[in-house]
Amino acid sequence: MSDTDLSGRWIGIFNYSHSYPPTRFDATIRDVANAITGTIEEVDQTGQGDALTATIDGLKDGPGLRFTKFYDADVAGYDVVLYTGTANAEGTEINGRWSIPGVWEGSFIMTREPGKTANATRRASAPVE
Repeated sequence: MSDTDLSGRWIGIFNYSHSYPPTRFDATIRDVANAITGTIEEVDQTGQGDALTATIDGLKDGPGLRFTKFYDADVAGYDVVLYTGTANAEGTEINGRWSIPGVWEGSFIMTREPGKTANATRRASAPVE
């Protein structure tokens, strides 16, 4: 699994550990030498339904990955969020836990946008020339 490139577009949801509804998000991940970076877009569930954007930065270690989500500077009242997850062997699904330490926590799952796995798998298995 460590050779599977997780780069691409992902569709996901994160769940709260209490009564808030699940929140859908769209992520774009770049996986370069096991460094995970990218962006996340979601709808603000606490306000007027505005779009929220954030950047992510983290690392992949085999099937496991950890990244931190940093909301854009103009988003008041949102903290950084820590994500820890595991990708499946095909690199098509990531699930795990998120937390704002001492405040909020919950689970998340994300799946690669349909039709986006062939290139990533091909790149991971292509011989080096």
